[in-house]
Parts: sequence; structure tokens; C-alpha cells
Amino acid sequence: MNDQTVKEFDYKDEMIDEKIIAQQEAIENEIAREQKLLGSLVKVDSLLSEYALEDTIYRSKINQLSNSFDLIRKTRGDGNCFFRAFGFRYFETIMGKPDEIKKLKDLANKICSDLNQLGYNSFTVDDFKDVFIEELDKLADKSDITLLEEIFNNSGSSDYIVVFLRLIVSAYLQSNAEFYLAFIENFQSMKEFCSHEVEPMYKESDHIHIIALTNALNVPVGIIYLDRTDQTEATPHNFPENSNPNIFILYRPGHYDIIYKKN
Repeated sequence: MNDQTVKEFDYKDEMIDEKIIAQQEAIENEIAREQKLLGSLVKVDSLLSEYALEDTIYRSKINQLSNSFDLIRKTRGDGNCFFRAFGFRYFETIMGKPDEIKKLKDLANKICSDLNQLGYNSFTVDDFKDVFIEELDKLADKSDITLLEEIFNNSGSSDYIVVFLRLIVSAYLQSNAEFYLAFIENFQSMKEFCSHEVEPMYKESDHIHIIALTNALNVPVGIIYLDRTDQTEATPHNFPENSNPNIFILYRPGHYDIIYKKN
């Protein structure tokens, strides 16, 4: 193969890469146009419309689920859905409660110090922390769901909150690396794992992210697994185990939405 042929192949590869990138961007833009970062409240049984009548496994589990949970708030499926869902619901539970807001702000400042000690640039980390705290301050003295929806549907503030929640997970895992390193594969260090699987936007979340976030914030969460397993009902799993959470998130393979328990 001569040099000219190699150049032609390289050029073709570049063209293919550009087309793939353009296609991915087009798909992402289409999703952004069609789905808000965070949706309005709808009934749990509205999920039935997403499954064919013949899909008895999912439909039966949704009917069972609606006996205990009545409302759902969908998130955009962009890889940030767990962090965005958790962040919104956590803020929702503490807005209008100045003492709870102050406690979270104090913790945010401590986590920034932890990240600095781990070698992170303080200017970069502080940018995300400052937005996190600014949005909390707006909610300290009032319980305003419309304002909260605006905060989480504004990509600027919403994404900064997501990034800071990711940094909280990273700081916790690296500070407890000796224990958690046993639960990850294909990475030589916890810092490497966090830089590839935790901190980047659009990276999907797994058990280790949920465990770290709930432990770091000392806020339990119930994950309701709605999938095609042979159980007759959606399967609940509390993090930590034996906790009594007020925050519930519905998991369907590859995606998380907020779900609200009946009063």
C-alpha cells in the first residue's frame, strides 16, 4: 500500500468520524428539543402508554406500583438522569427549611476543602460549588416548586448542580478508596475510576455512585427497579439498607426518574 492510498484511507476515516459525531449531535439536539431536563408531574399509571398491551410483565408491575406511588417526574435521558433526579428531589425536600439548607451549604464547603486536598484546582471546584450554594440560597426561605423547576430546567444552573454532585461522589470515593476499590474493575486507582466514570458529564450511574452520594450527604434514597425480571412487582432497594428514605427514584434499564410515594 503506497503513501497516497494510506492518505486516502485516513481521509475516509476522518470523514466517517465527522459524520458519526454530527449524527450524535443531531440526536442529542433532537432529544433536547423534545424533552425538558425535568418534566412535570404525571400519574404513575401514565407509564402504561409506553408499553404494548402484550407486555404483561411491565404493565402488571406498573399497576402494582401505582398502589403505593401516585406521581412521577421524568428526567431527560442524557446520562445525568440519576444526579439530576436526586438533586431535584433532595432540594425539594429541604426548600423552605433554612437549617437544612445551611447544613448542606456547610457540607458543600467542606467537600470543596476535601477536593483541594486531593489535588483539585480550587478555582474550578469553587465555580461549581458557588452556583450550587447560590441556587440553595434562593430556596432557603420559601417552598417554591415553580422556582425549583426553573432552576433544574435551566441548563446552566442544572448542569452545574449535576457536576457538583458528581464531584461530591468523587471526593467521597477517593477519601474511602481503600474500601471501595475492591468493587471496581479495570482501573488501577480510585482517582482513575472517578476521572473516567464519575466526574464526566453524561456518564451513567451505577450502584457505587448511589452508595457514595447517599453516604456522603447522609441522605437515604429508595431506588425502585422496574424491569423485566421474574418478580411480580417492581423491586425496592434502599440505600443504605434498612434506612427509611423520603426520596424515591424509579429505575428502568438505563434510566432514572423521580417517583413520589402516596401520602
